[in-house]
Amino acid sequence: MPLIGYARVSTDEQDTSAQLGELQRVGCATIFEDRASGGSRSRPKLASALAAVGQGDTLVVVRIDRLARSLSHLLEMVEGLRAKGAYFRSINDPIDTSSPQGMLMTQMLGAFAEFERALIRERTRAGLKAAVARGAKPGNPKMRARDPSAIDALRHTLREKHLHDLIDGRRGWLPLVERLRPQLPWAVVLRHIRSIKPPVRSFSERTLVKACRTLVDAGYANPVILETAPRLSNDSRVALLVADKLRSEPDATLRGIAAWLSKDLREPTPRGGMQWSPEGVRRVIAQAQGLGILPDRSAARGIRE
Repeated sequence: MPLIGYARVSTDEQDTSAQLGELQRVGCATIFEDRASGGSRSRPKLASALAAVGQGDTLVVVRIDRLARSLSHLLEMVEGLRAKGAYFRSINDPIDTSSPQGMLMTQMLGAFAEFERALIRERTRAGLKAAVARGAKPGNPKMRARDPSAIDALRHTLREKHLHDLIDGRRGWLPLVERLRPQLPWAVVLRHIRSIKPPVRSFSERTLVKACRTLVDAGYANPVILETAPRLSNDSRVALLVADKLRSEPDATLRGIAAWLSKDLREPTPRGGMQWSPEGVRRVIAQAQGLGILPDRSAARGIRE
């Protein structure tokens, strides 16, 4: 079972040698190192480590605070690893999700985290209510005074929150973007995202591009998605869409793809209509095979109407 290590220190002045020694001692041949705050999710090497972990692999850290500073972040990553068939282990903490005992400990941490969040919400509401009763004005006095440093701090906090929201929800739409870009233009990719059921996120073309650029800068997305899309004819574009559909849904039928093109993507037919037929889809599949973007074996096995 391959072990992939991750080490982190907060500043360039600190040294990861102690962590590296422990990770190597337990058998980690590949180790990723970050120099960043544990509270920040903009950690490119962490993103690389998570991407490198495959089915049956284990991500190993010396202590859980090297990976995350909050239980919610830790549990999110553990769940992401589990979805890939991978495991998480902390050398100096009783957490090893490859064992039933370690998985139980992780679930207990999740329960404690939810309890802690409930207590914080309750204390916050009670504190605000008491402050208002004493005549206090809720909010930050520096913000009310339009203090530039407070405004800058708020902007930074909002940017971090936006990044965290994108990271948390990226699995619902980013894999689709990375499959279709840069072969297809953003407008077509956006229509594809909007066709996902249930909806995953509300984007405009501008906010989709901005979200992808943010994830690329943070190390959570492949930079190739930001490259300029080539100019394509309508036929080639539809062929790319149908080829991707068949790769992601091998059991899709001709009628199902026709309905998807007509109702979900509202993709015009070659004659400018809006109603695709199974036979029209069959022609597009043949074109995709001719372009080399869909293997011939798709035709050999047959696609049900």
